[in-house]
Amino acid sequence: MKVAVGVFGGALVVLGLIMVPAPGPGWLVVIAGLSVLAVEYAWARHLLAIVKRHVRSWTHWIGARSLAFRAVVGLAGLVVLGVGAWVSLKYVVHVDAVQWVGNQIGS
Repeated sequence: MKVAVGVFGGALVVLGLIMVPAPGPGWLVVIAGLSVLAVEYAWARHLLAIVKRHVRSWTHWIGARSLAFRAVVGLAGLVVLGVGAWVSLKYVVHVDAVQWVGNQIGS
């Protein structure tokens, strides 16, 4: 059981870390992998507790800010995700989404 948990949880963590710079739920997959590993490994439970504490701290900090500030942070996050998606499409899939949209509007 311990080996299966290690392999599956480790695979999730590695997959999540690969996904972090790309658009998608990279950190969520890393946390899911840590959750699986925490079933059998004390170091993973400790690391997961640290991650939970930081997420809780961030949530409390951002929640205490004004609605305008939260909107700016959310918009900045969307811009970063959009640029990441565009770069991924352009250089991995070789599709220029900006040019495609421009062609659709011009048609």
